[in-house]
Amino acid sequence: MKKYIAITAIAAASALMMGNSLAQTAPAAEVKPDPGPVTANVTLASEYRYRGLAQTNSSPAIQGGFDYAHESGFYIGNWNSSISWISDAQTSAGTSSQIEMDFYAGYKKEVMPGLTLDGGALQYYYPTKGMPSTYINANTTEVYVAATYDIATLKYSYALTNLFGTADSSGASYTDLTLNYDTGWMGVTLNGHVGYQYVPSSTNSARTVATSYSYTDWKLGITKDLGYGMNLAIAYIGTNANIANYVNPQGKNLGRGTGFISLTKTF
Repeated sequence: MKKYIAITAIAAASALMMGNSLAQTAPAAEVKPDPGPVTANVTLASEYRYRGLAQTNSSPAIQGGFDYAHESGFYIGNWNSSISWISDAQTSAGTSSQIEMDFYAGYKKEVMPGLTLDGGALQYYYPTKGMPSTYINANTTEVYVAATYDIATLKYSYALTNLFGTADSSGASYTDLTLNYDTGWMGVTLNGHVGYQYVPSSTNSARTVATSYSYTDWKLGITKDLGYGMNLAIAYIGTNANIANYVNPQGKNLGRGTGFISLTKTF
């Protein structure tokens, strides 16, 4: 469910010409290879948090994916993570799912100096077993638009289906602002994020408070570039999610504040 990586491709012929030119005046180690239109990433995290909510019951998560980015701006990708929230919530019904698989595609382009626009669609898919007839499928389809200017990205996501198995939640939306400031010091970037998850109410649902499933989440952190395609992230994540609606059968408050650490390798 954090998952929108698209790296603009560099033409292979241009990279080859530049490499040949630099090789005659500088050591080969200083020539950066063309990353190509396809990249991959793998992450080890202290836990999986999505929009501020715990997805692995405060346990570590392993994550990874692939991305293809065309020079035109079109991109397509897949991202996956271990999860436990479906199994945790459905133990009595015997439903189990251990992985989240995200498939997305879109178009991203710099429309003027410093301003990049992005739009696309995202499918969250949860392979499950033992699903009873009363179980509401957690699979979710969203469309999104985003604008990035300088250090700030503003994004709006809209659910075309029920939101992660919540009854009568089609039309839910998530609006978030993310700030990433490169300090220019030892590869350290400051990270800030705030988002609002809106979940519509319905007279056909079991909700007694119209806005009880809506909430705000936030994150403050730093990212350190370790070189060799590796990044270390440390953050604090919190929400104001209503504990009455976001607590699992084990008694864990899924939206409680927590520290977070992850190590990512990009290939």
